[in-house]
Amino acid sequence: MALSSITRDNAKMKNAHPTKVALVNTVVALLEDRRADEITSEQVLELSSISKGSMYHHFVDFPALIDTARVVRYARWVDSSTDLFTGIATSAKTKEEFFEGLSQYIKITQSPTLRASRFERARILGLADGNPKLMHDLGEEQKRLTDSISDLIREAQERGYFRSDLDPATVAVMIQAYTLGRIVDDVTTDQMDPEKWNILVGEIIEKSFGA
Repeated sequence: MALSSITRDNAKMKNAHPTKVALVNTVVALLEDRRADEITSEQVLELSSISKGSMYHHFVDFPALIDTARVVRYARWVDSSTDLFTGIATSAKTKEEFFEGLSQYIKITQSPTLRASRFERARILGLADGNPKLMHDLGEEQKRLTDSISDLIREAQERGYFRSDLDPATVAVMIQAYTLGRIVDDVTTDQMDPEKWNILVGEIIEKSFGA
C-alpha cells in the first residue's frame, strides 16, 4: 500500500515518520491473508527491512503495532463504505432512484463474498473491550462513518426521500448494524437465501424510513 493510501485510511498517520508508516503498511498487508496471532515481529522486521530498535522507538510493544494496523484496516472499510453510500445518495435524482441505489448498496455490503471482512471487523470490535487505546481509536473511525452516513440521511430528508421525523444518526447506526449483523448467518450450517435477505432489508428500510 502506498503512503498516500494509508494516510487516507487514517488521518493520524498523515504526518507519521516514514519508518512508522512502513511498519504499519507491512502489518496491514500481512493481515490480508492471515490472523494477527499468526504474525510475528520477526516477519514484520524482515519484510520491512527495519530494525527492532526502530520498531520499539515508534511502538511501545508489538501488540501496539498490530492494533495500529487493525485501526488502519478498519478505517479502510469506513472509507469504502462511505464512498459507496455517498455515490448512491448524490447520484439519485428521484426518491425511486435513491431507494434503488440503496438496494444496490445492500446487495454489495451484504454479499456472502464479504464474509471474511465481517469476521475481521467483528474481531476488531471485540478486541476493543478492555483495550482503552484501541477503543478510542476505533471510536474515532466509527464516529467518522456514522457522521458521514448521518449527513447523507439528513440530505435525503431535505430532498423528501426519508421521513423527516427520524434522527439521522439513529438511522445511520441501524444501517451499519444490519450490515455487520449479517455475520449471524455466516456462521450457521444452514444458511438463508441471500437474495431473500436483501429483499427483506430493502423493504424494511423503504417502508420504515421512506417519506
